[in-house]
This record gives sequence, C-alpha cells and structure tokens, in this order.
Amino acid sequence: MRNILLLFAFSVSLFTAVAQNNGINTLSAEEKAEGWKMLFNGENFKGWRTFQGKEISGWKVIDGVLNNSGVGSDHGGDIVTRQKYQNFELSLEWKIAAKSNSGIFYHVNEKVGKAIYESGPEYQLIDDKGWPNKIHENQYSGANYGMNAPMNAEVKELDQWNQTRIIVNGAHVQHFLNGVKVVDYNLWDADWKTRKENGKWKDYPFYGMATKGNIGLQDHGGLAQFRNIKIKIIR
Repeated sequence: MRNILLLFAFSVSLFTAVAQNNGINTLSAEEKAEGWKMLFNGENFKGWRTFQGKEISGWKVIDGVLNNSGVGSDHGGDIVTRQKYQNFELSLEWKIAAKSNSGIFYHVNEKVGKAIYESGPEYQLIDDKGWPNKIHENQYSGANYGMNAPMNAEVKELDQWNQTRIIVNGAHVQHFLNGVKVVDYNLWDADWKTRKENGKWKDYPFYGMATKGNIGLQDHGGLAQFRNIKIKIIR
C-alpha cells in the first residue's frame, strides 16, 4: 500500500510539473525544420557554466524557468553558453522584478578582462518604470547598453513575460522587444567607434571586438527570470 501511495504521489508531482512547463522550453516541428535549437532545457544547466569556467552557484531552475540569484551585486555570477556563436538569431522570454536589472550578452570573450561586459555587447534589461535613479537613454530595456538607445520600446508589466530577439549577422546587429525592432547598428563602423570612444566603453579595448563568442546572462541587480531560450544559426 505504501509503495502504491508513493507511486501515486510521484505521478501527481510529475503531472503537475509537466502541466506547469507545458508549451515552454520546447520547439515546434516548424521551428525544428527552420533550424532552431533550445539553449535551455527547462530542467538544469546543461550547456551553461559560469563566466570564465567557474561552477554555477546562486542560479536556480524553478518550474521550467531560469532564475538568477535575485540578491543583486553580482552575487550569483554571470552565466554563459558552453558553445560559441558567430552569426545567429537568439530568441527568449524574460521578466524582471521591481528595481532590478540584468542583461543578455553576445560575442563574449572569456580570455580578456574580469567581467562579461568587458568584451560582450549587452542587450539591456531593467525595470524601466520603477528604477529608483535617473538612467540614460541608452540604459533602458532593449538598448545596446551604453551605446544605442532603444526606439519605440514598450516593456510589459513586471508580472508579464517580455519577448526578445537579437539578430547578429556579420557586423549588423538588431534588437527586437515584444515584436518591435528597437535598435539597429553596425559593429565597428564609424558611428560605433565614435560611440565607444566617447562613452562608457572607452577604457575597455576589447569591448565589442570579438567576431564570435559565448552568449551570456547577467546576475547583477535583483531578480531576473528567463525561459524559452532558443537560437538559430545564420549561415
């Protein structure tokens, strides 16, 4: 009888987990045919590690959702994909808690600097409406952080999921937020160099210089949550 009850409890638990995760962290037949791959399986950190190879700590997977530590002050460290990518389309969903901020990075070079942002350009995530301090235009959600301000960006309420796409094709980069293109720029052109030389990244010689690298997620200021992280290689 005891074994039957244990089996029943396990079945209920498994059914609940499946129900909670139904429709997320999966690919449709059409997406698979188009070449999409999941970067997060909704269960564990397979395919990920902490920036510069440290073991992951602080981050959690809860009901199919990837959560950073939520503590702030870089408590849990930033995580990166084990695989490197050059030209791609990245798609994911995210939520952020009140007065929190985070970011999505690409072309991360772990061989330089001590922090992920010293090399990888960042798609900014922040509580736009509730951030307690004044922020610059190029620090709002969807921005190429510290470089290009988002245009016509509309973030959802804090309890709702936002959808992000980042397209990197050669030097051309596009940021999308909830179906709207909000940033469009070209790496290494005259405008990009001017922005770098006169802004936040002027003292970071390796910033944005890699043509291939890891994709990263930031544990920086408060809670950020991610799901449906998928990628399609552009050939």
